[in-house]
Amino acid sequence: MSKQIQDAYIVAAVRTPVARRNGMFRHVRPDDMLAHVLRAVVDQVPGLDAVGIGDVIVGCAMPEAEQGMNVARIGLLLAGLPETVPGVTVNRFCASGLQAVADAASRIRLGEADVMIAAGVESMSAMPQIMGNKVSLNPAIFSREENLGIAFGMGLTAEKVAQRWQIGREAQDAFAVQSHRRALAASAAGAFREEITPCTVTTRLPGEGGTVRVTERVWDADEGPRVDASLEGLARLKPVFAARGTVTAGNSSQMSDGAGAVLLMSEAAVKRHGVTPIARFCSYAVAGVPPEIMGIGPVEAIPRALQAAGIRQDALDWIELNEAFAAQAMAVMGQLELDPLKVNPWGGAIALGHPLGATGAIRTATLMSAMRQGKARYGMISMCIGTGMGAAGVFERI
Repeated sequence: MSKQIQDAYIVAAVRTPVARRNGMFRHVRPDDMLAHVLRAVVDQVPGLDAVGIGDVIVGCAMPEAEQGMNVARIGLLLAGLPETVPGVTVNRFCASGLQAVADAASRIRLGEADVMIAAGVESMSAMPQIMGNKVSLNPAIFSREENLGIAFGMGLTAEKVAQRWQIGREAQDAFAVQSHRRALAASAAGAFREEITPCTVTTRLPGEGGTVRVTERVWDADEGPRVDASLEGLARLKPVFAARGTVTAGNSSQMSDGAGAVLLMSEAAVKRHGVTPIARFCSYAVAGVPPEIMGIGPVEAIPRALQAAGIRQDALDWIELNEAFAAQAMAVMGQLELDPLKVNPWGGAIALGHPLGATGAIRTATLMSAMRQGKARYGMISMCIGTGMGAAGVFERI
């Protein structure tokens, strides 16, 4: 006997400030960052019996070393959640956090759980290189020419997108400057205040006479946005992936550290706990594209997510499109004719950072802030994914 699909609601969403790689969180373990947001999101619903949490699903793009050992389970235990609460780590590279949200929503929609937590965490400071400790691709994958793009690296795929869709260096730099300006304006206006849960970072250094000097600092704002970002400054940067290329460190997403968490409930749980939902989860879609132009992935995923949600593209009021690179974000916007005023109104990953597997959960928290402030009825989160994929999720404000 088939079950009737029920709605899944987002009732709370929080995140850490996003740090630059080797920045304010350079000595903070990723499982501690995760524990911090898990505690914070549970605290958003006073009286919530954590025993009733069906699962904690955590996205992580490089689930190894300090963020290995099923970081979801480790993080929830560090957060003090009951031992009876299970946890699972999922990996879809840059869409891992959004995948966690979609998986948690699916469990509720199928009637398998009433309360779920979705999260994402990534410390690019903890990883010795962007692709983790030990990468050993199967040589057989390259027996087919169309798979060679997997070995290109993300930056080179961005160069391929820039070439194919004819997006020049000056346009990319202008897009990057806009990202910083939007992020700075949003931060100054307090747009991120409700979603960011401040983090206290403790530092221990040698003191006089063999003592240990302990200092504490509270971080409550993103570290990435630059007040000095300018076309003139970005124009001086050299390409980093191709000698005659257009992709630079300045028009690419920042490598970052951060975590986010989202609390989802069924309608029955919403009524039982007396909470007012922020939004309804509408749909999620993933699609594959050629690996060498992985950045174009959202072009395939977004229409599928919209069709599943039963809405037209022009119904979207707010689009969180991950800026892996200015070139790929601009190509996606151009191909789908997305309204530039609706895409990343508070800045994107070029300014705010991109902690890989955490980004989907972090951007969910930002979209929920926009919805709480009445700026959108329908919103979407989308990103490209390494090895050639795209993902998109649609939400409706309640």
